[in-house]
Amino acid sequence: MNTGINAAAIIGGGVIGGGWVARFLLMGIDVNVYDPDPQAERKITEVLNNARRSLPDLYEHRLPVEGTLVFSDSIEAAVANVDWVSECVPERLELKQKVLNEVQLHCSSSTIVSSSTSGFKPSELQQGSTRPEQIIVAHPFNPVYLIPLVELVGDAETTQNAKQILSKLGCFPLVVRKEIDAHIADRLLEAVWREGLWLVKDGIATTQEIDDAISYGFGLRWAQMGLFETYRIAGGEAGMAHFIKQFGPALEWPWTKLMDVPELSDSLVQTIADQSDAHSGKHSIRELERIRDDNLVAMMRSLKATNWGAGELLNTMDKQLSADAHEAGSYLTTINRTIPSSWTDYNGHMNDSRYSEVFSVASDEVMQSIGANADYIEGGMSYFTVDMHITYNQECHHGDAITVATRIANGQGKKLKLEHAMRNEQGELLASCDQLLIHVDLEARKSCLPLEAVAIELSKLADQHQSLGKPY
Repeated sequence: MNTGINAAAIIGGGVIGGGWVARFLLMGIDVNVYDPDPQAERKITEVLNNARRSLPDLYEHRLPVEGTLVFSDSIEAAVANVDWVSECVPERLELKQKVLNEVQLHCSSSTIVSSSTSGFKPSELQQGSTRPEQIIVAHPFNPVYLIPLVELVGDAETTQNAKQILSKLGCFPLVVRKEIDAHIADRLLEAVWREGLWLVKDGIATTQEIDDAISYGFGLRWAQMGLFETYRIAGGEAGMAHFIKQFGPALEWPWTKLMDVPELSDSLVQTIADQSDAHSGKHSIRELERIRDDNLVAMMRSLKATNWGAGELLNTMDKQLSADAHEAGSYLTTINRTIPSSWTDYNGHMNDSRYSEVFSVASDEVMQSIGANADYIEGGMSYFTVDMHITYNQECHHGDAITVATRIANGQGKKLKLEHAMRNEQGELLASCDQLLIHVDLEARKSCLPLEAVAIELSKLADQHQSLGKPY
């Protein structure tokens, strides 16, 4: 997969740095890490293991071959010969300026140098720099390997280059029009955070009750639609103008304390910490991360079906990851993916209905190969499955990599007979399937011959496959 870069350096291996390591590495990019913390390798390895567990679950195709991870003993060694640098040191301006200046001293002038800062502006980070246009903000969100948004701020040409690269890594790069403290997303989060602190301080709600209000309420709406589109719907048929007219006056009421911050006294901090421990202290941080990741994957995967929000982004990335299924003289590679956790049942292995789904998707890939695609279906023609026999050979578990090889056994007239073999990375047969499809006129709901272009492509592939034996 051509991402536009071959190697990246991550300076600082905390929560965000570790997430960047996982995002780059699992998308096939070699990564150098520099962090003087003696625990950095352990921490990054734990984050990376979580990413290996969850990121492949988002996609219907297997991720690229993982890049090579190197822990460097200096910034100079880390940034030499890389195309991208992510600075992820603590939020202290003087420290960031010092690190960025050292990075520029040793990296190529063509390297994109980004800061993951959540608050500082590029103009502040660039002070003392000899190449200020090289330094931009690329602010991600935790977990970096799952949440796609990255806010880009800085030089127009550099941010556009960064946007192209990040898009190929499955991110959603958002170029901020003007630099401003805390960019866009954190300014919105800050408003909710301030209100949350006041609600706890004034005894109105506990930390769990505030989290419940978000996760059972507007958080669900925001996950798929955002602020303004949600309120547009709230305005009914009259739309956004009606909503503002109806609810706008409430903005003048003394509901919030947006410009006020409660004193974070020892007492308030302890109250928040105690309530937080009571809420989720039964889980370790790593357990909470895995729960969070599973929930994010499930929500984002559900949006793929409607091609909406993050789901649209995942579908676009799936096309990029799609394997070439047109190798002449060979079986079609119709599936090349890992098994997501949502496909496993109470026995811990893949549910039998998912085997059917795998082979159904494999047949869809065959249809794509012969031109019976979405446009063809929109034109009123398609293939319907009329018979399917599956033989189950071995169990599949979450995280298993599977490949399906498909042979066209018969492609004459109205019939399309397929033979599928599903195997694991070791080449062991997991399941096989014989499938018969019939070409159908969708308006008449009757069988008919395929259109000429599809018939020709099907005949070509069927002829190639006649010399091949069954794939299982």
